Amino acid sequence: MRKIEHIGIAVKDLEVSNKIFEKLFGAPPYKSEEVQSEGVKTSFFQNGPNKIELLEATNTESPIAKFIEKKGEGIHHIAFDVEDIVSEVKRLQEEGFVVLNEIPKKGADNKLVVFLHPKSTNGVLIELCQEIK
Repeated sequence: MRKIEHIGIAVKDLEVSNKIFEKLFGAPPYKSEEVQSEGVKTSFFQNGPNKIELLEATNTESPIAKFIEKKGEGIHHIAFDVEDIVSEVKRLQEEGFVVLNEIPKKGADNKLVVFLHPKSTNGVLIELCQEIK
């Protein structure tokens, strides 16, 4: 893992939350998109080298909707940038981590993504991200 890629925050209303983070950072999101396969709309904010992803559920069955129902709005995941997602998944599995999707899938912000189950990472959902080239 090379660096923290972003921190994902689950929100009930993306429009309302965008306004809050625009005030916080003094700038609008640099990107907004919908990832239909995950049932989510996202906005990305950049602050120096740091990125924040806001996530709003687009249906009641999405992972974000279920997270908010259980825990309310808040930090949903921490994403790490990796150079080779396939070899990193293999390495982490050998170390005993539970991988939620062994085959990388297309995520937001032009990334391939894999998630590690929170039960193997002290309760924190970890996302591995590799830039799609």
